[in-house]
Amino acid sequence: MVDLKVDLGNNLVLDNPVLTASGTFGYGTEFDDFIDLNRLGGFIVKGTTLNHREGNPYPRMAETPSGMLNAVGLQNKGVKYFVDHIYPTLLKYNSKVIVNVSGSTIEDYVACTEHLEGLDGISAIELNISCPNVKEGGMAFGTSCASASEVVSAVRKAYSKHLMVKLSPNVTDITEIAKSVEAAGADSVSLINTLLGMAVDAKSRKPLLSTVTGGLSGPAVKPVALRMVWQVANSVKIPVVGLGGIMNAEDAIEFLLAGASAVQLGTANFIDPQVTVKVVEGIKQYMEENQMNSTKELIGGLIL
Repeated sequence: MVDLKVDLGNNLVLDNPVLTASGTFGYGTEFDDFIDLNRLGGFIVKGTTLNHREGNPYPRMAETPSGMLNAVGLQNKGVKYFVDHIYPTLLKYNSKVIVNVSGSTIEDYVACTEHLEGLDGISAIELNISCPNVKEGGMAFGTSCASASEVVSAVRKAYSKHLMVKLSPNVTDITEIAKSVEAAGADSVSLINTLLGMAVDAKSRKPLLSTVTGGLSGPAVKPVALRMVWQVANSVKIPVVGLGGIMNAEDAIEFLLAGASAVQLGTANFIDPQVTVKVVEGIKQYMEENQMNSTKELIGGLIL
């Protein structure tokens, strides 16, 4: 029997390296009819903010070649609603539950995190630093080492459990951002968030998204994501969680070989709601075929 467990540090041990990506899996309960969520290493619930957010106007999703664009805009009912109404429904799962936290100011991030600190059923938070910092003119926190470090440091003081930081690919050198959040107290990093893109309808001469630009995900971004995961895994000492265009077990294995300790599946859930458990089984089969006893033999096993 192969050991699929992975240890991401600070008491976050997953039964296997497969997670879901925030924003593509709702609150998890929506998938109960399709899979046994306890077969996953964990799942990351949709982006949660301090206050209620309506999100962006429609249309806010568009299909593109080998992927999709989204500009949903973090629609959610706020952290207090989550704690009172969603959290109790998640306590039935043995799989690790991780909450994605977003904000427009550092104070927002910290206040949202403080609501989650005492919840025993939440194993970790994933800090989305791709949000626009309204005090800095809309520049995303994760696009500069200084702002990324500042928000992570502030949240680290407010949160004692595992702190995963989700990195934006829309930067010049993602390894520098990764090293800055590591130094600020991150327990792990997840990457990549969506790539900034846009789509146009030539007939109407209008953009397909109400916001003009949006986040590109799906198979189209995989080569970029894989490259960035490999670069970051070779630049930091904390675990790396890889995501971006993972559609099947082979894709996931490639990310693990490149240095990811775990993976997240996002857009693939829209195509096949059972894809996550299929990936778990695919990784297990690959390890058996290659006579690997533990994921430690798989992670970072790229032959150069």
